[in-house]
Amino acid sequence: MARPPVALGARKAPRQTRAAHTVDALLEAAALVLEEGGLAGFNTNAIARRAGASIGTLYQYFPSKDALTLALLQREEGKFRTAAAAASALPDWREAMDAFIAVAAQQQLARPHLARLLDQQEGRPDIRAALNQGPSFYVLMADILAKPEAPGHACDAAQLTQAAADLLAIIRGMTDAAGERGERDADDLARRIRGSVSGYLNVLT
Repeated sequence: MARPPVALGARKAPRQTRAAHTVDALLEAAALVLEEGGLAGFNTNAIARRAGASIGTLYQYFPSKDALTLALLQREEGKFRTAAAAASALPDWREAMDAFIAVAAQQQLARPHLARLLDQQEGRPDIRAALNQGPSFYVLMADILAKPEAPGHACDAAQLTQAAADLLAIIRGMTDAAGERGERDADDLARRIRGSVSGYLNVLT
């Protein structure tokens, strides 16, 4: 049975510093409740209690727990996207690739349980459609591959798109698996990902 429509957008945006702090506290409380209780314990009453706020205050900003889920995804993906874009902008392709991989490893292992649960929710069509779209991770990876002297520099657009998709699949697969195993060493994970990416790039060239 299809899910009924839910309110996903924030009810109102905070306009003052105090209100912004309240929203930040609610989002961090939502993250903690999700980490500690999983999806079964994720509800607006638990989040309000954890934030030390009334349920009425929560509903001033978020009309549903799905709206909180979306806001959490936007927060976490926004941090990842900003850091990945900075990595992609580095002039040397090797430095850019290493930085991109390091960002991905750190993002997944900083709060691995939260990352896994949010990944599950991100797959929902209603959540996926509502997520704010910044620069595509595929575009960022393709930009790295197209830099001077990079392995994809001489590739046509179709080859570049395929290579970017393959590399992102490698990175995501390895970071997701590391999170599921409970790994915490992001540097070691990044080292292993670099090895896998290097092997792929050797085939590409």
